[in-house]
Amino acid sequence: MKLGIRSKLVLAAVALIAVSGVVGNALLESELRSIANGRVADDLARQAELCAIDVSRAPLARGVATDAIADALGEAARARVTIALADGSIAGDSALSLDEIEALGAADDGGRPEIRRALEGLRAESERASSVSPGRIRYLAVPVLKGDVVVGAVRLGVPADAASADVARLRGALALAAAVALLAAVGLALIAARLVSQGVGSLAIAARRLASGDLEARARPDGEDELAQLGRSIDDLAAGLRTTLRELVEERDLLSGILDNLGEGVLLLDRDGRIALVNPALREMLLLARDDVGKHLLEVVRHAQLADLLEAAKRGRAQAEIEVEGLKPRRVLVRAEALDRELGGTFVVFYDVTDLRRLETLRRDFVANASHELRTPVTSIRSATETLQVVGGGDPGTLEKFLGIVARNAERLQRLLEDLLDLSRIESRELELHREEVDLRHAAERAASLLSDRAARAKTSVIVDVSDDAPPAWVDARALEQVLENLLDNAIKYCPGAVVKVSAEAEGASVRLEIADRGPGIEARHLDRLFERFYRVDAGRSRQLGGTGLGLAIVKHLVEAMDGSIEVESTIGVGTTFRMRFPIHETDLSSTPLPASSPREDSVRGVLGP
Repeated sequence: MKLGIRSKLVLAAVALIAVSGVVGNALLESELRSIANGRVADDLARQAELCAIDVSRAPLARGVATDAIADALGEAARARVTIALADGSIAGDSALSLDEIEALGAADDGGRPEIRRALEGLRAESERASSVSPGRIRYLAVPVLKGDVVVGAVRLGVPADAASADVARLRGALALAAAVALLAAVGLALIAARLVSQGVGSLAIAARRLASGDLEARARPDGEDELAQLGRSIDDLAAGLRTTLRELVEERDLLSGILDNLGEGVLLLDRDGRIALVNPALREMLLLARDDVGKHLLEVVRHAQLADLLEAAKRGRAQAEIEVEGLKPRRVLVRAEALDRELGGTFVVFYDVTDLRRLETLRRDFVANASHELRTPVTSIRSATETLQVVGGGDPGTLEKFLGIVARNAERLQRLLEDLLDLSRIESRELELHREEVDLRHAAERAASLLSDRAARAKTSVIVDVSDDAPPAWVDARALEQVLENLLDNAIKYCPGAVVKVSAEAEGASVRLEIADRGPGIEARHLDRLFERFYRVDAGRSRQLGGTGLGLAIVKHLVEAMDGSIEVESTIGVGTTFRMRFPIHETDLSSTPLPASSPREDSVRGVLGP
């Protein structure tokens, strides 16, 4: 049976009063019993003293006179009075006849310790069962004195439970008072419970409406007591919930709109690997159905590489390109990242790079084909101009001038073709790297010596300042030399008269290699695109100096092919720093050699060096 708050309050009040009454009655009864017993003892002692005085006035001897005195004193004191002589014998007893006294004196001699002590001049008490009276008797004996001489003793005896009747009457009065108090408490508790339950009832109604979703429900309490404060707190909570719910709905609609219109596929997996959210772009990309939500991803998309990627994402961020077969074959770039431990699950983004990879393939094929087609006529032009320069004819000055222009442009075209071929080989993974430990000081000094003539003509100082504790880099020696030559050549071209410094030092599990110049610097808006092919900061000056716009692209691809990284920092008027990091230990990665290298002449220095 369920009890309401009113019943609980009434029961609590009744229980409290009942417990208080029982405990109070027990304590009061004990105290009253103690007081009653004390009063009986005082009365008994006072009456015994008075009886002793009366007995001391009469001659003490065994006989009718003494027994009559005992009878008279017993009737007056409403107690059993016993008179003993100095020798301990009983001379009178209000409860016995003379014959019984004679028999008692002979049979019970020495069985009255309180009388013996009284004959010694002391007041004495005892309590024991009596052979004459039923129940236990409480005795009090005092000495009878004539002057300072003890001539006998007087003993009074009353029932041991003489105070019980008084205590019983008081117990009845206490029980009546407790009953009246209990009835009054019940009445007051009913009134208080009714008042409290009315306030609690209104709060309960408001709370049930809020729980059912009616966020407009309010308690609107009156007063300043605790229930009123609770009601106002419930109203404040309802207002806060309404505001929060409105914000959550707006955020949900905004997020839903973003996901529905996002071109990339978005997938959210729960901690068990089941699909929790998927947007329309991913449904179209992977041909997923709406009822696939709740299923395990690998039940819907069976792909071993995707499974490996999701497993790797449990340890951190993971990324890979995968081929998706089926009705719509796709190449997809997948990035997966585990959510925090509290949320659990994995967040995955799919980028459709099918068209991008197709265009990159077409571009690489075009560059390779165009380079091979243009190489033969360019070689013929150089051969013809060299022949004309040797044979001569016409106006020597004019002939020399135009032949020089043809030769320079032919040389520039050949450099462009070589760079295109180098870049194509790197991107198509035809480049075979041979990793070894390369001393960076030696590699930098060799690159600087190869460009010493150009540096001298440009009045540029190249300083090699490699730290003594710089460890050797685990790279391909010829590829590293090509990287250094390209970067130093750019610094010499575009920073005439400046100082170019090559430095290297250890940095954790890698070695950092820097090439810094004190040239004019590069504007920040160019830095993000600096490694793009054919991108020039100053196109006119670059062409004038013979640049092809491919050098930095080749540098970036070579560095990354050796498991390194490259970045650039530049400040206008201060200079530019190219910062590279290479591994210092053997890695598990290695490039895959392809058959047949480029058929270029060995005398032509390409990406693999001389």
